[in-house]
Amino acid sequence: MVDNRIIEWLLDSDVSIQYQVYRDLLKLEKPDLKETIAKEGWGAKFLSSRKDNEHWGLGYYQPKWTSSHYTILVLKNLSISNQQKDIKYIVNKILSENIGPDGGINAARTLRKSDVCINGMFLNYATYFGANENVLKSIVDFILSQKMADGGFNCHSNTRGASHSSLHTTLSVIEGILEYTKNDYSYRQKELQKAEKESREFILEHRLFKSDKTGKVIDKKMLALSYPSRWRYDILRAMDYFQLAKVEYDERMNDAIEILFNKRNKENTWNLQANHKGQIHFEMEKVGKPSKWNTLRILRVLNHFEIDLKNR
Repeated sequence: MVDNRIIEWLLDSDVSIQYQVYRDLLKLEKPDLKETIAKEGWGAKFLSSRKDNEHWGLGYYQPKWTSSHYTILVLKNLSISNQQKDIKYIVNKILSENIGPDGGINAARTLRKSDVCINGMFLNYATYFGANENVLKSIVDFILSQKMADGGFNCHSNTRGASHSSLHTTLSVIEGILEYTKNDYSYRQKELQKAEKESREFILEHRLFKSDKTGKVIDKKMLALSYPSRWRYDILRAMDYFQLAKVEYDERMNDAIEILFNKRNKENTWNLQANHKGQIHFEMEKVGKPSKWNTLRILRVLNHFEIDLKNR
């Protein structure tokens, strides 16, 4: 059980966090609260940032992080209603204008080849907002064509000849596959689910953040708790995916869980430890301060895996 004081602290927040606290920690659906995300607070502020060009930012992918791509990804993660008409419109606009020669969503017409990490993120929010399955088929084909022999994905596999998968790209792709499956898309679904399972194993073989050869930390930035994560991998984002996918606990998660506990404040909250440089619409939380996003996400991870906060 989560301490009532923490629940109260989390509920004294933006409506998007309130909704997810009720849904994920208190197991109560609040449809009216979900509809409010578009009308007030962060959700409304993001929606109001849309430009005269019908996009956010300068277009589909520029600049980071105010483009349509990253704004829609954040709105999806806020749990805004998937019936939001203006978002559906932009998703369909992206699909009609940005399919590359290789069938993937292409971030810029100057690039010959599509980026599989971007395609994973696009699949994530496009299927949440109900994009047409027939139009998505070429994206699914492209993603599956980029599957690597070690079980994961790497955005440099088709451009720089990468031979080892990337945690960043792998997580973005399987988040997209999970959302695709949740929303009952059927095209090549079994192949996607097989790829997702093998990619999960790839992450676990690395104990979420370690070299599978040396056991050393791959990148210390993967241990910093950021939000929004953008395209960047970190251990909390990975653990949040595992709970969302209803994966059973695996002992190879132990090191990551221990690190998360070591980052806990005495009030059983967790700070926002980092952000990612780039233009933003506005700041949701301040680096170095207790983060309601990170606290919420860690608590739902602990709840799913039945890890008692009090005994640690």
